[in-house]
Amino acid sequence: MKENLSGITLVLISAILLVLSFLPYANLGFLTWFAFVPLFFNLKNKSRLKVFFLYYLTGVIFWSGIVYWLIHVTFVGLILIVLYLALYFGTFGLIISLINSRLRAFARLLFIPGIWILLEYLRSYLFGGFGWALLGYSQYLNLPIIQVADITGVWGISFLVMSMNVLIYSMLDARFSRLVIKQRPTSVITNYALILFLLSLSLGYGFYKLYCKPKVINRKSIRISVIQGNIPQAIKWEEAARVKIFEEYQRLSHLAAYDLPDLIIWPEAALPGILGQDEYVKRNLQEFVSSIRIPFLVGAVNLDNKNYYNSAMLISRQGEFIQRYDKLHLVPFGEYIPLRGIFGFLETVVPIGDFSSGEEYTVFNLDRIVPASMPQVDIKQAEGARFSVLICFEDIFPQISRQFVKKEADFLINITNDAWFGDTSSPYQHLSASVFRAVENGVYLVRAANTGISGFITPNGIIYPLTDEISGKQTFISGYLAKEIFIFPKQYSFYTQWGDWFVLVCLILAIYVIVKCNIRKGK
Repeated sequence: MKENLSGITLVLISAILLVLSFLPYANLGFLTWFAFVPLFFNLKNKSRLKVFFLYYLTGVIFWSGIVYWLIHVTFVGLILIVLYLALYFGTFGLIISLINSRLRAFARLLFIPGIWILLEYLRSYLFGGFGWALLGYSQYLNLPIIQVADITGVWGISFLVMSMNVLIYSMLDARFSRLVIKQRPTSVITNYALILFLLSLSLGYGFYKLYCKPKVINRKSIRISVIQGNIPQAIKWEEAARVKIFEEYQRLSHLAAYDLPDLIIWPEAALPGILGQDEYVKRNLQEFVSSIRIPFLVGAVNLDNKNYYNSAMLISRQGEFIQRYDKLHLVPFGEYIPLRGIFGFLETVVPIGDFSSGEEYTVFNLDRIVPASMPQVDIKQAEGARFSVLICFEDIFPQISRQFVKKEADFLINITNDAWFGDTSSPYQHLSASVFRAVENGVYLVRAANTGISGFITPNGIIYPLTDEISGKQTFISGYLAKEIFIFPKQYSFYTQWGDWFVLVCLILAIYVIVKCNIRKGK
């Protein structure tokens, strides 16, 4: 009983530290650097089944504290997703318990973080993917450490964080330390120095990018305004509220127009109607845009050939629909049901839409919205600007952003509606993913969110949010924010060019260590 209580206590400590590290405002991301240490002590003198249970329990507590906001949408869905996501914690504990006793210090410091990365990657893509709250995302405010993401992606930061956890655990494990230090002190120093070297190298690279890297001279600028309507989810699709919603977006857009932006952005599904079905909505929008004489990017539900799409529409200053992007990666069990024959019953459990996914990585071109007859003075520097749109949670998938940039998008825009989840930590967790998409690809990322967080993210991950001047709130406020962003000469980052190479390295490393340990065991 005493041993069981001790194991549960270690589970609670690790789980609480991990949850705290993702809290908004608190800036407690440093806790993740040692949050797993108590949990690692549960590897000692326990059966594999018990290790799996303790790690699984950690996952249940952690994910309950992270995605609790799903209760605003579905209680049953919250329970199911927590139980599913906790499996990755349990699997992590099981794998390292199978081989931990056979790992030398050097292998332990690399193998355990590598396994974590592989499981994060698997979680990000399996069954539609849920790449939420990756370990590296906890560092989104730690600007020096996240700069290396333009080489390794977010996976490199997750690896560094987990490596430090393993290092601290190894130092605190008295039995392990005495055994190894007595026999191979040089090896211990070398192994620990490796992790500290990697951390120092990452920090050095980060400080170079932030403070020493020469600024690009031949860059263009474009001024953008984002609109945050703060429309309650409860009235968003009510017929009676349609006029009120339109008036709110028009009021804010009129104010934003005084800043003379090159583009005004409305959030995901901002239109209170369905394009292709509601002529009033389309006509009202076109008349308004043509009166403002500024190009608009608007989120809308679009009906096309009997299929519904979650779309972003680019509208010229004359009110003409120029380009459209249909969301590529739909939310599983939210916008569609994967394997409907098996999971069709979930329609009665959670509110699920019936959307079709897009097929094209659309790159919008601001050249197309400027008439050839317009004087050059009106074209400004928007000429030649190209951008792509990430709708809703598409920004948590690194490959989507990377493909857009490879198709020569100069900057990215994320339009989203997080109103579903109330005034919780959800928008901040979502924002952390956007920060990494900007850093990974070395481009600006602009966010327009219905209830927040709207704003601008620089290629170095610096956030300029829309904030209420009196309360300081960034969510569940209405307003607009204009900022000049820069377009740089095309030069792909290492990550943009080579993608998730770091995950492949982790896979090769894991296979090598497992094979070598089994050969040693056989001998």
